[in-house]
Amino acid sequence: MDLDFTEAELHRYSRHILLQEVGAVGQARLRAARVLVVGAGGLGSPLALYLAGAGIGTIGLVDDDRLELSNLQRQVVHDTPRIGRNKADSAAETILRLNPEVAVEVHPRRLDASAAEELIPRYDLVCDGTDNFATRFLLGDACHLLGRTLVSAAVLRFEGQLSVYKSHLGRNYPCQRCLHPEPPPAGLVPSCSEAGVFGAVTGVMGTLQVTEVLKEILGIGESLAGRLLIWNALEARFRTIRLPRDPACALCGDAPTIHGMEAHGGASRPACAAR
Repeated sequence: MDLDFTEAELHRYSRHILLQEVGAVGQARLRAARVLVVGAGGLGSPLALYLAGAGIGTIGLVDDDRLELSNLQRQVVHDTPRIGRNKADSAAETILRLNPEVAVEVHPRRLDASAAEELIPRYDLVCDGTDNFATRFLLGDACHLLGRTLVSAAVLRFEGQLSVYKSHLGRNYPCQRCLHPEPPPAGLVPSCSEAGVFGAVTGVMGTLQVTEVLKEILGIGESLAGRLLIWNALEARFRTIRLPRDPACALCGDAPTIHGMEAHGGASRPACAAR
């Protein structure tokens, strides 16, 4: 591992390096890491900013959406003059201004099954900052099949939830389908555009999400894998519940029926199911 830091890097990351749990070795791990952020919106904004601030070596940004005025109430990586621009491109511009030492790979595309199979293996860890169930289930399945840890957060109104999924490492860990076996029927759960979202809630959950990302890379603390963190902002209350692996799970169970990305319109990759 390269421990050769420039004087500017030592100064920039000095508060990290002072931490016994991080130090120079930990900062070198962050610099060597490649993290994919899917969604450059309310969750993706603090994710992108704090990953860059922490010195993650390569940050991938996936988003095909364009910035609208209504986004700016919570999507703080963007600003008003960029309305109409692609969100991944706009986020890249901001984080490079924050930290020009990092590399940013912009993917201004929709994350479908083909894109997931192409992009996910290029990165060490994946962050879910999306706002729809189709993409969330796609990411959960793809990360399990392709052998990558997924850090996933979700928000609605005044509440948020967060977990880490690394079921590819074996039976000690649940996957996302252990929590939600199938997407809910259309119209059952309202979107943020329908029900609203308190802007600061996305900031809190995205910041908690990036904290778990850094912990996973550094190998410090207690992982949220196998647990679900739930926050109610109005009650100012956090609670953590156990998330057990489901032996009957279609993805990570004892007799899985999902062996590839066919359900999401992608090619079958049966070899990945054995990971």
